[in-house]
Amino acid sequence: MIVGVLREIKNSEYRVGLLPVNCETLIQAGHTVLVERRAGSGSGVFDADYRAVGARIVSSPKGIYRRADLIVKVKEPQPSEIPWLRPGQMVFTYFHFAADKPLFGAIVRSQIVAIAYETIQLPDGSLPLLTPMSEIAGRMAVHEGAKYLEEPMKGRGLLLAGVPGVAPAKVVILGGGVVGANAAKMAAGLGADVTILDINLNRLRYLDDVMPPNVKTLMSDAHNIREQVRQTDLLIGAVLRPGARAPMLVSRQLVKQMKRGAVIVDVAIDQGGCVETSRPTTHDRPTYVVNGVVHYCVTNMPGAVARTSTAALTNATFPYVLEIAGKGYHRAARDNRALAAGLNVVRGKLLYPDLSRLYRVPLTSLDAI
Repeated sequence: MIVGVLREIKNSEYRVGLLPVNCETLIQAGHTVLVERRAGSGSGVFDADYRAVGARIVSSPKGIYRRADLIVKVKEPQPSEIPWLRPGQMVFTYFHFAADKPLFGAIVRSQIVAIAYETIQLPDGSLPLLTPMSEIAGRMAVHEGAKYLEEPMKGRGLLLAGVPGVAPAKVVILGGGVVGANAAKMAAGLGADVTILDINLNRLRYLDDVMPPNVKTLMSDAHNIREQVRQTDLLIGAVLRPGARAPMLVSRQLVKQMKRGAVIVDVAIDQGGCVETSRPTTHDRPTYVVNGVVHYCVTNMPGAVARTSTAALTNATFPYVLEIAGKGYHRAARDNRALAAGLNVVRGKLLYPDLSRLYRVPLTSLDAI
């Protein structure tokens, strides 16, 4: 199989889909790997590193789209890339279709095989290709939130940890999953007053056992959300419904009741966001202010720490890349049900149930294709 690796063109996206060591393994297995020129430079990997393991450097992304059977990316194809997609071509990347109806429509029309990192799901319900980026995003949420609480950033002028004689900032985290747990650990380690809300009582029991004393847990209901959001200095949106839009937990009216200069970091923005006033932002322009509240809603947060993120991501994705390249998507999906959950759109047919409900498009089974 011919595997293509592209230079990401989304705003401030420095990650790359495969590292040289991954390319080496693919080549040893008999595959051909095409890498776009400077694809890995943002992650500290250079063309010479890819050449050294036998990959072929290609100057044009269009040339890779024209030749590759399998495209391995990090972010969804951008509008300028859509016309280059070929019917039957496999694209393995983050798609986040639930938050992007135009992209969904374009991919259906392109007739490609869209395999989404974010919906690959193990029998225990975990999301192995979302987990490493969620870990990074959760930790980054606290870094960014602490920065934007500073007065020059239009924040409240608070130090997250406080100092002796001065209370720490209050951090509220909506969602106790991977993002929320990592955010809580970081915020607690800095000395903040942290509260996690979740709808799963067993998860709250677990978090209550493993978190330090400055982390409290609360059941996520309308009353507790209202009370906590009004009091918080830093609100982190960390809720997730795999492959579906995030639930809207914080209304525009509730944002108006927040403290002036409070900060919202909506990590759920990839799936539409969990705050009504949230809208996607970029690393170039990461924040905006609504009703005196600073909003940070960058859709590719881990892209800012590309060396860490690329290594963490490829550790998780590469076994699936190797399986798809060796077997093709259909046999790989039959042999590996976790991978089958990643098949979102196949030659115009929709295979992912949540998207069928969201966009009211008929659902097709793997057997039917």
